[in-house]
Amino acid sequence: MDKEVLRFDIGGTAIGGGSPVTIQSMTNTDTRNAEATTAQILALEEAGCEIVRFSVYDEDCAKAIPYIKAHTHIPLVADIHFDHRLAISAIENGIDKVRINPGNFGSEAKVRELVAAAKTADIPIRIGVNGGSLEKEILHKYGITPEGMVESALSHAAILERCGFEKIVLSLKASTVSTTVKAYRLARTRTCYPLHLGVTEAGMGEDAVVKSAIGIGSLLLDGIGDTIRVSLTGDPVKEVYAAKQILKSTGLRHDGVEIVSCPTCGRTRVDLESIVSHVKSSLVKSSTPLRIAVMGCAVNGPGEAREADIGIAFGLKNAVVFKKGELRYSGLLPEVVDKFISDVNNLLSE
Repeated sequence: MDKEVLRFDIGGTAIGGGSPVTIQSMTNTDTRNAEATTAQILALEEAGCEIVRFSVYDEDCAKAIPYIKAHTHIPLVADIHFDHRLAISAIENGIDKVRINPGNFGSEAKVRELVAAAKTADIPIRIGVNGGSLEKEILHKYGITPEGMVESALSHAAILERCGFEKIVLSLKASTVSTTVKAYRLARTRTCYPLHLGVTEAGMGEDAVVKSAIGIGSLLLDGIGDTIRVSLTGDPVKEVYAAKQILKSTGLRHDGVEIVSCPTCGRTRVDLESIVSHVKSSLVKSSTPLRIAVMGCAVNGPGEAREADIGIAFGLKNAVVFKKGELRYSGLLPEVVDKFISDVNNLLSE
């Protein structure tokens, strides 16, 4: 599809239409505990989260929204299933966006009630399609396939469109990377609604981060995607850190430090792993974009160090330091590392 992706505001944060790709996460607290949910959202904000979602599964969750909104600073999204009345209640309590699966509301009439409330509040609706919860007729016709997921999403979107509502965001998540990627690529050819990217039920730890990085990253490199969530089992703050790294690695974010270091080989004569860890842990917190190279030998070391904003390349017992492509000084271990860290922190503090 050649048309530009539509642009919407979610609580003052733009998605789509060429806006920067935003980072989302989801709380895992009991939403009814407004204080605990607020505390987790504040931690997510501190990590760099820009939009946060939480489950609204009963009326007490909806009633917690005003407190949560009053004590946090990023747009709030209510995750609703089965009961359209909870979505309406969330809207009435000030939510900035709702995420629904129209297929589990039971009737189009209920969706129309929700759409009327969303129109009045002027908030977007995300239609969230998951490969594991497709409608029976879609499963019978397509199975869990990209074609079935896109058909499900667009048929749900059509319900909203018949109500005269087009502030729609789509997501098409599967637990397998290839299905997810193919579904989003197909959707991009058939719709101009903003796309929320993610690999659902990715798992835990490094395995989940790798799956998410491959799926989300490949789509972002294709120019597909307007907002992302890395789904990890456990502390949601880790989702935000992973999402930030994906955006940096795809060249869509340039804030903060990027450390380039070699994998080491038989030529390496220093404990590079310990040195990189020491450098990383010694840096001051800063959003200043800075590319740092920490290299282990003379083969690629000087070249990478020259290409970085500041870089260090090691020999047997000494190292050379480059700034903006120029050799600035050399020195012996361990003093040269301490001086290097001091120089990096000075750059981050400027």
